[in-house]
Amino acid sequence: MKTAKSLTITYLTPVSFASLNGSDKEADNISSIKKISRETEQFPYVSSQAIRRALRDQLAVLGHELSEGIAAAIPHGAATTLQRPDQYIDDDLFGFMGTTAAMDGQRGQSITRTSVVRVSPLISLHKYEGDLDFGTNYMGVKAGGDPNIFETEIHSGMYRGTILIELDRVGCGEGFKDKEGLPNSTKATRVKELLRAFKNLWSTGRQTRFLADISPKFVAGALLKVKNPIFLEGLLPQDGGINVSILAETISDYTDELIAHVYGARKGMFSILPDNTLSIGESFDVMAKWIDSCYE
Repeated sequence: MKTAKSLTITYLTPVSFASLNGSDKEADNISSIKKISRETEQFPYVSSQAIRRALRDQLAVLGHELSEGIAAAIPHGAATTLQRPDQYIDDDLFGFMGTTAAMDGQRGQSITRTSVVRVSPLISLHKYEGDLDFGTNYMGVKAGGDPNIFETEIHSGMYRGTILIELDRVGCGEGFKDKEGLPNSTKATRVKELLRAFKNLWSTGRQTRFLADISPKFVAGALLKVKNPIFLEGLLPQDGGINVSILAETISDYTDELIAHVYGARKGMFSILPDNTLSIGESFDVMAKWIDSCYE
């Protein structure tokens, strides 16, 4: 386990009725959702920025103090965080970029920490069919005036996403004043807390009228000696279940790099599953034990 360099998890989540991660309005009365085009079809997605924000917010829900946003130290610079990865879990796992102002004849410096957590967009495997929800806004309507009618793009389908955690960079390296970084026990705790946040993934965007559950319903997790999201394109639904042959081939192809793998699924949601598939909770417990072994 101590040779592990990364933990990667690819997941599926079915969404029955949602307007996830809306983009700018295409017209005054239409709120669109983000989509990517493939040939003549469009597929909705939740941006990686939104997933990272959702994970960060869930860490706060779980009781972690997050690094507060502060103004840039130089004119016209971008706002950043407190840049204290030793103290704040989000600065450690999600990184930051900041600058220091020039002082006493010394040039300003750039301070960065590349994110330890790599995130793909959450992309629908089903195309957008043009569905719209119609709504009426009565707020601000004067006596005798007409309410404002608006439309919101909605979608139903299976979504797939991936995260990869660089285990050898947690709690050390860029941004840390102490080269040795944090104790191994703290590193393990931070990764396990991220797993808790991921298991309970929930985005606040457009949830007032379109409450949706995007937490994982099927997961394929792998502990690796390399950094490679091996399931990213290899996890596919098939006939109401999972395409197990592609998963088996993936495991076979990466035998030399693979330390351990696990599958987890919500009972009754998939008709075909790989052998030895655990429940979602059990699979995350297995991955948490991997993490403890990695940082012993």
